[in-house]
Amino acid sequence: MPDPTTPILTADGTPLKAKLAQTTRQLKWKAFLLTLPLVLFVVITFVLPIGQMLYRSVHNPAGSNVVPQFAEFIQEWDGQGLPDDKYVESFVKDLAVARKNREIGKTVGNLATRVNYEMPGSRSLITSTARKAAKITEGPYLDALIKINKKWENPAIWLTLQRVSKDYTLAFYLAATDMKYDETGKIVQADDLYQIYIPILLKTLWLSAVITVLCFILAYPVSYLLSTLPLRTSNLLMILVLLPFWTSLLVRTTAWIAMLQTEGIINDALVFLGAIDDDGRIQMIYNQTGTIISMVHILLPFMILPLFSVMKTIPPSYMRAAKSMGASTFYSFRRVYFPQTIPGIAAGTLLVFILAIGYYITPALVGGNDGLLISNLIADHIKKTLNWSLGAALGTILLVVVMVFYWIYNKLVGVDNLKFG
Repeated sequence: MPDPTTPILTADGTPLKAKLAQTTRQLKWKAFLLTLPLVLFVVITFVLPIGQMLYRSVHNPAGSNVVPQFAEFIQEWDGQGLPDDKYVESFVKDLAVARKNREIGKTVGNLATRVNYEMPGSRSLITSTARKAAKITEGPYLDALIKINKKWENPAIWLTLQRVSKDYTLAFYLAATDMKYDETGKIVQADDLYQIYIPILLKTLWLSAVITVLCFILAYPVSYLLSTLPLRTSNLLMILVLLPFWTSLLVRTTAWIAMLQTEGIINDALVFLGAIDDDGRIQMIYNQTGTIISMVHILLPFMILPLFSVMKTIPPSYMRAAKSMGASTFYSFRRVYFPQTIPGIAAGTLLVFILAIGYYITPALVGGNDGLLISNLIADHIKKTLNWSLGAALGTILLVVVMVFYWIYNKLVGVDNLKFG
């Protein structure tokens, strides 16, 4: 009888347990190497950009890069009244050195732009003072600055310089939520006239919800028709549904401009049919109406496909069985058919809503000032104003909003129940 304590050996004399562990490790490494290109792709194109956006939204080292000694020294100031002359001296000397600097990110213009974000109109104050800073060789330095420009006797400018001298700040999130610092450094709500981002974010959510509902209303009967027709006919109609994907998004959006303008095809047709007078042409472009119409057309296939994939799996016998038991057509649909399509509805609405909330090119072309979404403001800060940190803060807020809606969907429907096709 063999000794149970004796290890079982393989053909090459290796213990079976060690051989199995070695084989398992090899299989894991092979699986990892097979998925490594996909992991790298996700990290490079998704994780790193999001991480960079999150970092950029709180990091802005303009102060420490341009006036490094002052940026460190001013943090000791208690913020009461005007700073002592020793703080002003370090600022003047750093400003004189920065005036000669040509290194990217370390010029006076970077500091002036950063200060101007929080105190509009102060850019010229910084740049004009920098041109004369080298001539200030002795104190009192604060009096010398006040002689250059009387705005330097305003404590608010020094409080702002103290804030912007920190490498990490939540100031851009305050601006993105229509908050600001007052002259005493307290966080207050911006005046109604300057509340920009929260109203546009709410409008973005509202328009995205409207577009999602309209896509659902239009897509549900189309998907039902496709799921009940013979295979050959449904495949032909499905090609028509997918046809927009074969055309450039820019071309489709431009086509809507030609159709919706006051002298466009739709208005001409309405005038020809006598529905409206020639003087009463409808303004359907460069407003919210144009944004809704064009985006519903563009996003409609993303609602049809999940609905069709779910409806195709529902046996027609279920409805016939319900009717044979005395249920009306509407009751059978409401109690038998519709509940089975909820996974497709959830997938379609989630997909359309997330796409709509971050759409950029269509609102930019057909929305005008009235139909712009939050994504257009983000692009504007990235491309025009070059306030990348504020654009990153707005993008982060938009990301959080999408994640919150995704979490709500997971609680109400369950991610496992979503069916995208």
